Amino acid sequence: MTYLPPEWPPEVRPPSVPDWETSAVAFLLDCMPPDYRAHDVLRRYPLALARMALRHLDSAIAAARAGYRNAAVDLKGHLPPHAVEAVLDVYRQEGPRLVRLARSVDVVERALRGEGFTAKLRGTR
Repeated sequence: MTYLPPEWPPEVRPPSVPDWETSAVAFLLDCMPPDYRAHDVLRRYPLALARMALRHLDSAIAAARAGYRNAAVDLKGHLPPHAVEAVLDVYRQEGPRLVRLARSVDVVERALRGEGFTAKLRGTR
C-alpha cells in the first residue's frame, strides 16, 4: 500500500495506480480559472500545470490576505457594518481553504516530480 500524506487530495488517485496523472490533471485544472482548460500543453505536461496552479494559488492567498487586512477600511461607509463583517467572514473561510488547497497542489506536484512519501512517526526527530 502506498503512503499518501494527509494533504493528498481525495480526488487524485495514488501515484502507484496506472494513469493516476489523469486524475491529477483534472484536480489541478479545477484549481485554476476555467480559461486554462483551453491550453492543451497543460494537459500534456501535468508538472507545468501543477507549477502554474501553485503560483495561481500563491497569488490568491496573497490577495485574500490583503483583502482581509483592508476590507473594513475599504468598505466602511459603503456597506452596513453587518455586511462588512460578513465579508470578513468570507475571507476567514476562504484564506485557510486556499492554503489547504495549495498544500494539496504541492504534494501532487512533488509526486509528479517522482518524489515518494513516507510516514513520519510522531514524537521522533
